[in-house]
Amino acid sequence: MAADETSIKVSTAARDRLAQLAAEHGTTIRGLVEDLAQGTPTQAEYAERAELARAELASALGSAPSPEAEAKARALLERLGAGSHSPRAAA
Repeated sequence: MAADETSIKVSTAARDRLAQLAAEHGTTIRGLVEDLAQGTPTQAEYAERAELARAELASALGSAPSPEAEAKARALLERLGAGSHSPRAAA
């Protein structure tokens, strides 16, 4: 194992599922896990994106959206499926 590598212990069932998912995506378990780790924002990154979006809206509209407007927008995105991987407490 190279100096910049490590191993992750998971159940046999999880390993088998990861192998199936990797095969379906034309990659390896390693590639699947690395893509997940690099492509999924952290809570802090979601919060930073939300703050940048608020600032852009405030600049374009002259004021920031109200908490009620944000909640409605979040609910709409979740209904559309866009919020299925994002944490609810990121605002």
